[in-house]
Amino acid sequence: MASTKRRRRRRSECRPLVAAVAVFALLLLLLPAPGAEAAAAHYGVQRHLDRINKPAVRSIQSADGDMIDCVPSHKQRALDHPLLANHTIQTPPPLSLMPASSLVYRQQSSWRAWQTWHHAGHCPRGTVAVRRTTAADVLRAGSLTRFGRKKKQRRPLPPDVATGNGHEHAIAYTASEVYGARATISVWAPAIEEANGFSLSQLWILSGSFNGSDLNSIEAGWQVSPELYGDSRPRLFTYWTSDAYEATGCYNALCPGFVQTSSRIAIGASISPVSSVGGPQYDMTLLVWKDPKLGNWWLSYGDGAGGGLVGYWPAELFTHLSDHATMVEWGGEVVDTRSGGTHTATQMGSGRFAAEGFGRAAYFRNLETVDADNSLAAVPLDAIQTLAEDAGCYDVRKAYDDGRGGWGAHFYYGGPGHNPESCP
Repeated sequence: MASTKRRRRRRSECRPLVAAVAVFALLLLLLPAPGAEAAAAHYGVQRHLDRINKPAVRSIQSADGDMIDCVPSHKQRALDHPLLANHTIQTPPPLSLMPASSLVYRQQSSWRAWQTWHHAGHCPRGTVAVRRTTAADVLRAGSLTRFGRKKKQRRPLPPDVATGNGHEHAIAYTASEVYGARATISVWAPAIEEANGFSLSQLWILSGSFNGSDLNSIEAGWQVSPELYGDSRPRLFTYWTSDAYEATGCYNALCPGFVQTSSRIAIGASISPVSSVGGPQYDMTLLVWKDPKLGNWWLSYGDGAGGGLVGYWPAELFTHLSDHATMVEWGGEVVDTRSGGTHTATQMGSGRFAAEGFGRAAYFRNLETVDADNSLAAVPLDAIQTLAEDAGCYDVRKAYDDGRGGWGAHFYYGGPGHNPESCP
């Protein structure tokens, strides 16, 4: 009798322990296995890379570390866009349909910058040259949704290009009905202070509301962005948005949209050589214009021998830009997060102020716009306005060359960012 009581007492004492063990076992079943979250994240990144990096017929290892994939043009990422499901890739228009210019260009001690990977090989005809995106590229962005996209920018009124989110500019702009624009841009390698900072020099083709969510923008230029590319080299880039940077668009070919036609020019690839203070000056010419027949917006990189059409933004991507642009902007942009409580020391352009002039300050020269007759016209100096949010950090100074140097309307711009004299 006594032993029976003892057995019952032991069983009642064990019940809480058994219950605790059962709960613990259930939790183990519900909790992810060690490394599962990392594996899931890796799986998500790999799936994203599989969407971006299309199968190549040839891959070229560049001396700068890039891998350039030669992708069949009909399999490129752009055609994954739902608006381009039935899109037929446009044949590059002949030279006779490209905007003609009356300007006479002279080098004036500047030389052409090109792309580093050209020293290692070339892509065959029928393919497009695409910089391969790596897992490290994606992981630096911190999230798949942020990768390859500018942060949303508030644009209250023109020409306040992008106030908010720490974006600062030194730009020139003109407001009129235009169908494209061209400029020659000096190429530099500005120092970037923060890992998530960038410095770029570009042109903007704009239409739509500056204080709403329907702004359309086409952008092209060079940029230094350690977060996007993993290094501090200047690289050719493109960007587009049809909703004021809300949900549409991206850099380069990191989302569907921009249709590439070139096997010689890789968007996102590094540019070399670059300018140096007091040394040789290297520049590149960009032209964006609207095809008067099909309405697509074409990008040309370089001029004369070696230059060529890169590709186009299909008209289907846009609302306002399906007709024409209402503003063109040229200039520099940086990000100032003020992470340490002071202004960033990220440089714009050469890192020197505009007053230092040729050989020391960065420049845009031969500013032109495309008119309704598909002709390039030099922009009169009095039609150009300038803007710098904080001229003590970055500034801009416009000028006009009367023809002896062949620069037409041009401007110097840039600066060092943080400095004790004018940018605390």
